[in-house]
Amino acid sequence: MTYRRWFVVGLAFAVIGALVAAFAIFYGSFSPRGYVEDHYGRDAGRDIGREAVAYTSAGTPSRVAKEITDAWQPADQYVDGSGVYLRYDDDSVVILPIATGSVILLEPLRTAYPRYHSTVGSYWGWGRGSTVRGGGPGAGK
Repeated sequence: MTYRRWFVVGLAFAVIGALVAAFAIFYGSFSPRGYVEDHYGRDAGRDIGREAVAYTSAGTPSRVAKEITDAWQPADQYVDGSGVYLRYDDDSVVILPIATGSVILLEPLRTAYPRYHSTVGSYWGWGRGSTVRGGGPGAGK
């Protein structure tokens, strides 16, 4: 092949790559927040202030939590009778039962932690992807 043909082939691959990247950016779920926005129905009537944005699902909280955690592994997770609490680097996903399934609340971690501290305070670690549960010899025993 001549240099001109190599140039055309390279240009074609670059255009295809750019199209794939653009599609992924505009239609992909690149965060837990994006996943929830793409897979569950918005319910603005259940929002808590401006911080906690509500979505709903017909599934139980445990089923919804499994769907979300299968797609995005949380840094910490807490489950009790009131719901499922997922902590990610910048966001929290709180899944609570309602009569018709679940309400899923997306909230920045900076406002979610104070809101749910009484529930998750001694269970959620703090910080980006780390916990405050210690480490070293004997940790986790």
